[in-house]
Amino acid sequence: MILDKSNYTGVTRFIIVGFQGTRKFQVLYFITFLLIYLLTLSGNIILLFTLKTESSLHTPMYFFLSNLAVLEMGYTSVTLPKLLAISLGRARGISLTACLVQSYFFFFLGSTECFLLAVMAYDRYLAICNPLRYPTLMCNRMCIYLALGSWVTGFLNPCPSTILVSRLHFCGNVINHFFCDVPPLLSLSCSNTRISRTIIFISSAVIVLSTFLLTMLSYACILATLLRMTSAKGRQKAFSTCTAHLTVVSLYYGTVIFMYVNPAGQQSMEVNKVVSFIYSVVTPMLNPVIYSLRNEDVKKATKRMLLRRFSPGRQTS
Repeated sequence: MILDKSNYTGVTRFIIVGFQGTRKFQVLYFITFLLIYLLTLSGNIILLFTLKTESSLHTPMYFFLSNLAVLEMGYTSVTLPKLLAISLGRARGISLTACLVQSYFFFFLGSTECFLLAVMAYDRYLAICNPLRYPTLMCNRMCIYLALGSWVTGFLNPCPSTILVSRLHFCGNVINHFFCDVPPLLSLSCSNTRISRTIIFISSAVIVLSTFLLTMLSYACILATLLRMTSAKGRQKAFSTCTAHLTVVSLYYGTVIFMYVNPAGQQSMEVNKVVSFIYSVVTPMLNPVIYSLRNEDVKKATKRMLLRRFSPGRQTS
């Protein structure tokens, strides 16, 4: 369809709907979102502090986990402060520039998480399937390169989609979401979005599916190695270091693939809103809990750290 732009004025400011409901529900939303935000920050800070202070956790696996903890705090900070203001009935408006910045950082951190999860799976593959060469293959320099590569690639990935969206003309200004996500922005455009949708879909599919397949391939090799192990104790220890990561991978990729790799996902904004909330808000809150409860090393180290912090005179094994 060709638009007559002679009487057209582009929209430069949007209204974010958030989660709708009565005033009582909005207050309930605010309290819930605030608790989630505080739990996410405190949980990841405790995890970071544990990883830093416990010398037994100064290994490649926990180096990548510390990167993930930093990322999760940034991930929720991109959306939740604005959502808290929206829940109070304030600051629903957002400029196009601020909207694009929020969208960019959301996809930057989301893409980086995909790469970090794949790197963490590769680290476990080397540690379990090639233990003799592991210290050489996963040296400090390699850890830094892999982490830096994840952040840099994640930083560059949203550039094409952000540029494409910034060039669109918008006829509507009400975003039926709790942040500036790409699908609802595309639905407000009165430009032809076919090319933009195709490029964004391909970009998302390549990043998400490639990192997911690499992660699953690593764990397929790990599973084959574990089945060949004769030591039940060794098998249990190796499996305990992987279950937490597998749980996080399942939670994250399950919702992300549904949201961005499913072409029909853009048709139901209400469903997209809930799914986005799960992987961008709920999962970062659960990650430190999952790693603390499912990983024996982290669980014991966290307990030692908290006992030293709050009971200085007490010793623990």
